[in-house]
Amino acid sequence: MSRRTSRSTLDRLRTPRGFPGFLKTAGVCVLIAGLLTPLSTTAASAAGTAAATDLCGGQCSDILPPGENGNATLAEIVLNQAFGIQPAHAEDQLGPYANLAGGYSALTTDKINTFFNDASFGVPSGQVASTEKPAGRTDVTIVRDKKTGVPHITGTTRYGTEFGAGYAAAQDRLWLMDVFRHVGRGQLTSFAGGAPANQGLEQQFWRNAPYTEADLQAQIDRAVATNGDRGRQALADAQAYLDGINAYIDASDSGRYFPGEYVLTGHKDAITNAGTIDHFKITDLVALASVIGALFGSGGGGEVNNAVSLLAAQEKYGVEEGTKVWESFRERNDPEAVLTVHDGESFPYATRPADPQGLALPEAGSVSEEPLLYDRTGSATAAAAGKAATAAAQAAVGSARRGMSNALVVSGRHTASGHPVAVFGPQTGYFAPQLLMLQEIQGPGLSARGASFAGLSFYVELGRGQDYAWSATTSGQDIIDTYAVELCQDDHHYLYRGTCTAMQKVEQKNSWKPTVADGTAAGSYTMRVWRTNYGPVTHRATVGGKRVAYTTLRSSYLHEADSIIGFQMLNDPDYVKGPQDFQRAVQHINYTFNWFYADAQHTAYYNSGDNPVRATGVDAEFPVWARPAYEWRGWDPAANTADRTPPAQHPNSVDQDYYVSWNNKVAADYSAAPWGNGSVHRGNLLDDRVKRLVAAGGVTRVALVKAMAEAGLADLRAEDVVPDLLRVVTSSPVTDTTAAAAVSKLQAWAAAGGLRTETSAGSKKYAHADAIRTLDAWWPLLVKAVFEPGLGSELYAAFTANLPVDEAPSAGHGPTGSHAGSSFQYGWWSYVDKDIRAVLGEQVRGPLARTYCGGGSLAACRDVLVSTLKEAAGRSAAQVYPGDEHCSAGDQWCADSIVQRTLGGIKHHNISWQNRPTYQQVVEFTSHR
Repeated sequence: MSRRTSRSTLDRLRTPRGFPGFLKTAGVCVLIAGLLTPLSTTAASAAGTAAATDLCGGQCSDILPPGENGNATLAEIVLNQAFGIQPAHAEDQLGPYANLAGGYSALTTDKINTFFNDASFGVPSGQVASTEKPAGRTDVTIVRDKKTGVPHITGTTRYGTEFGAGYAAAQDRLWLMDVFRHVGRGQLTSFAGGAPANQGLEQQFWRNAPYTEADLQAQIDRAVATNGDRGRQALADAQAYLDGINAYIDASDSGRYFPGEYVLTGHKDAITNAGTIDHFKITDLVALASVIGALFGSGGGGEVNNAVSLLAAQEKYGVEEGTKVWESFRERNDPEAVLTVHDGESFPYATRPADPQGLALPEAGSVSEEPLLYDRTGSATAAAAGKAATAAAQAAVGSARRGMSNALVVSGRHTASGHPVAVFGPQTGYFAPQLLMLQEIQGPGLSARGASFAGLSFYVELGRGQDYAWSATTSGQDIIDTYAVELCQDDHHYLYRGTCTAMQKVEQKNSWKPTVADGTAAGSYTMRVWRTNYGPVTHRATVGGKRVAYTTLRSSYLHEADSIIGFQMLNDPDYVKGPQDFQRAVQHINYTFNWFYADAQHTAYYNSGDNPVRATGVDAEFPVWARPAYEWRGWDPAANTADRTPPAQHPNSVDQDYYVSWNNKVAADYSAAPWGNGSVHRGNLLDDRVKRLVAAGGVTRVALVKAMAEAGLADLRAEDVVPDLLRVVTSSPVTDTTAAAAVSKLQAWAAAGGLRTETSAGSKKYAHADAIRTLDAWWPLLVKAVFEPGLGSELYAAFTANLPVDEAPSAGHGPTGSHAGSSFQYGWWSYVDKDIRAVLGEQVRGPLARTYCGGGSLAACRDVLVSTLKEAAGRSAAQVYPGDEHCSAGDQWCADSIVQRTLGGIKHHNISWQNRPTYQQVVEFTSHR
């Protein structure tokens, strides 16, 4: 069946996954026969497309699983659910992506595109699957290639080009785009169903961005008004894009080939075609952008949790010693941390002030979270709904964000060809359909191929231009501050610059009923946020006897649309002609990202984000009083504008020997909001490998892909911590037979590289399975046994709220969760590493304030490790991997495996674990304009 022509949270999101039991095979066949209507096919061009200027010389590649096609008719959903049949191009990139885990060691240059797509511009002769003039327009053509179905959009006018981009986006991701515009507006349950996961997702995002329609429109108006000609062009581009989306909605509705999820969720009738698919409008794009920004580009928060753990440390040890202990665990500027900018340059930001001013620490036990939900009825009152609401609240106010994403970039001085080589991309999770979509866009002022978030693809956001490529990782510097507003009159009035001021109440009322897609019983609730000039209220407490509300103020709050200009520039070949142009472009992006660039001659790096200029003495780690002396400098609450740190103060670099990033520390003295940037970080897995390659010289695309792939299979604990743990354990003979056997297996696994790999491709069994099982069981046991006795239960619990102890692939806790691929970002590996090295008598730069394992005694520490190792070795696979909706208990491979989380009606098979970007590029340009 041709899918491209006219036919006659997030990972927790609940969308169509099953059908009623009475839908038997015969019924399925009848239903399909009734739904299939004659298709009009568009003749494929035999000559291919004329490619724009392309100076990559066939050495640009990319991949984005599971596949380009993220739409499916009702008939295709039924076929997939009943028989496992995939729509065309729904998962043809999943196999090549998954196969790299077993094939990277034998990789050669001619095999790169066995695991990646050719990302050259244009479609070669004989590879054209379809050619389309959307809505009959003569100024734009959409060509799709046979291998992947990626749209190659070529326009003769700017409007037509962007119209085509919108039309292609709707062809590939209409349902997903609709889901996420409702997430951004806090209306997901009313749209897609009231499953607890849906409730949690809309609560998490709406709590951070409780915008009214007027707020959304004002952000568009402001972005246009403050950016001159480029702002006006961006608005015209967005409107043309919307026109393309809406043209496809009309065509698919009248032709009855719209996504089948609209039927399954009750928005359309499969028989009469009654019902509507609402057109998209400009404010929907802001709602979509607010979700993406909150997921990947809004570093900061967690100040209240930081205050709670600091108070616990001071209660345990006294103010002076407790502060030292807290600071040592916080690792604000750890001298052993791996750095992206490692040339010795310092970029001070959010550093610890010598004399903190304006601190508003809560009285012990006085903190309570601000309620979000009111007037709950029906299934909204169930226990599962309450659990989802709690998880959403924790995710919304903590500093541990989904960082993900990695980059490996090597200067031409160290490559075999003399041209820079880059392997980079974002880890945006694994979904069906994927949040990102691929496209090539060629038109006046536009020339790029790459990935964009669905619904925002009027520009390529990560990808390549004519002679350059760019990508990003999440940086996490702190652009969110917490203020203590003193209450007056009642709980909903506060002192603003001496005047008792009413808070603004913003509400979203949602209700739902069972559908085929989501059988959750009927229910409803109201989400209510109280907004102040200092942002939404998140907590209540008392400070120095005064009742306060804690609020969070994000520099990008009310500025979700501002980044559009930077992306526009990146797509403009007349703007980006070298590394300095690239850096100037990404300075316009207010997301907290690390940006990387490579062309045939240069590499570059820039850290983006609207970093506020804080008042002297303000410590960004903790809440401060909402008073003029402690506000951001130059702050205007009406539009949430303030002085920003100038570009030169953002970490930046051109032509460093190499760059690596895996959400690690960016540069010396540049603080990040999340905890855990210490001596052991997953960034070390990249840095160690790339450093060796650079030292040897002659780096190639193959070598860099291998380094990435191997790091993506490494267990960080096994590679960087277990060897020292075993040095302590074996400092005396291990006489216990269970412990001795475990030591032997761990030593063999570590010697083999500490990789979590199959015995052979497709075996679904791990080599060194017992060692892996033992470490997965041992790590949480040893962390607790090492640290809790010295810290005490209260402080240990407070620190684990700041930073979870583990994030192994099978872990179902932490910001990422299970079956998500991304692993080893958040954990206590640095704490264990520093503490064990101190016990061994080694010099530790930036040590913990105290030694915890065995109180610093090698013998006592050894006893702790041996006893916990013995306990761990005795745990069965079923105990370590208890099973879930995807896996049976004890299935180790499955527990680690990556699941394409269903955001629509099409499901895919699990793939073996890899810790790598979802969308990924491999690039080496051969010449420059």
